[in-house]
Amino acid sequence: MNKELEEKYQALQEHLMSMDRILVAFSGGVDSTLVLGVAIEVLGEKVLAVTAESDSLPKRELDACRSLAESLGTYHRVIETEEMQSENYLQNPANRCYFCKSELYGKLKSIAKEEGFSHIVNGINVDDLGDYRPGITAAREADVKTPLADLGFTKQDIRDLSRYLDLPTWEKPAMACLSSRIPYGNTISPEKLEKIELAEDFLIAEGFSQNRVRYHEDVARIELPTQDILRFFKEGLAEKTQSRFKEIGFRYVAVDILGYRSGSMNEVLNRQQKEE
Repeated sequence: MNKELEEKYQALQEHLMSMDRILVAFSGGVDSTLVLGVAIEVLGEKVLAVTAESDSLPKRELDACRSLAESLGTYHRVIETEEMQSENYLQNPANRCYFCKSELYGKLKSIAKEEGFSHIVNGINVDDLGDYRPGITAAREADVKTPLADLGFTKQDIRDLSRYLDLPTWEKPAMACLSSRIPYGNTISPEKLEKIELAEDFLIAEGFSQNRVRYHEDVARIELPTQDILRFFKEGLAEKTQSRFKEIGFRYVAVDILGYRSGSMNEVLNRQQKEE
């Protein structure tokens, strides 16, 4: 570990220790897992990890959260969030994430107040601040702390420190909610989310751990890392995928020639802003 990262690690330990009792918004991703791991290191039993269960969270991710929290030896609670009951969320506007995170943080604030947790923390880092993230606004409104961003942690810092601490998520692919696969303005429904989840589960089972299945009504647009695209077309896998996706309910299957891009649905927003 280099000196700069060592100093950030020490600062994170001190920062979390000063919070006394904390509730961690725990998604099971590399960012929130690092926060949780270091919080447990310095605060022990004064930490509670909370994961939100909803139609937009793949079941595999919820199972992973449970297993990971158990392996870290921390208190873990799964709560149900109700963003799917909100028309603001279901209409899928560009600020959809705001309504989801407001719902989540509202529930976390209630738990923190009732059970005496002094702070709620999440895994937002400095790289997140450069993207369009309406959920960050919801975090600020709810006074949710962002220790990684505050201390200058980049995504690479987080992966490097997670590896040093032997956290199993250090190389875990980025994950976003299933609703992010649906273009803004197209309504969200449990049925659509289930199709996306089944399609992505299939690709993961075929060895494509990093993938996105973007939902365009009858069309499933697959995003894979560019180095995996050629492999997709070998040994009959494309035909196998076509058959499975039709069973799921898609009529057509396409592979995006530009490959996997985190937050690619935001590209439309970026173009609109430039045109304005």
